[in-house]
Amino acid sequence: MHYVIDLVGVAVFAVSGALSAGRKRMDLLGVAVIAVVTAIGGGTIRDLLLDQHPVFWIRDPTYVVVTICAGLATTVWVRFLPVPRHALMIADALGLALFSVSGAQIAERADQPGIVVVVMAVITGVAGGVVRDVLCNDIPLIFRKGSLYATAALAGAVLYLVLERLSVPAPVPAFAGMAVIAGLRLVSVYWGVALPVPDLPQE
Repeated sequence: MHYVIDLVGVAVFAVSGALSAGRKRMDLLGVAVIAVVTAIGGGTIRDLLLDQHPVFWIRDPTYVVVTICAGLATTVWVRFLPVPRHALMIADALGLALFSVSGAQIAERADQPGIVVVVMAVITGVAGGVVRDVLCNDIPLIFRKGSLYATAALAGAVLYLVLERLSVPAPVPAFAGMAVIAGLRLVSVYWGVALPVPDLPQE
């Protein structure tokens, strides 16, 4: 089950990377690079921090193959069909949900304490998107004013961990965590729900 979640996660994040690269008018190589970086960036940082070697996509190159295929398929798709409004945000929300919970599961299997599990979940979910936005010369979503991004990953990871510690049968904790993350992110996108921003005086 975890392996399937991981593969779907890299595919969805690859779609968001390809859409972002396409909007910047990059060529096929650029699309492939951004798709790969978006999909494996967070997991790579997580594995390095947890001292897991080799990192997941070197241990199993299927992740890279799925990423490239998803990115190139997205490029072909958008050539012939109109891209739905908010398609990038929806793909990013789904990738955030899948990867955050996956990161929490991996940290749990490494016998990490609860706080580390939550931190690894957030890093796994958001880091790839940050690298994508930086390479595409955009302000990363995590830093945009009032955006429920890292907050959504944090909330879902905490819920997943609490349900796990309460011995709720699988796969309920994973799906509940993913639903909260994707739900909060999409609510933020469609209805502008955001955390309050402190109004500090300018110097």
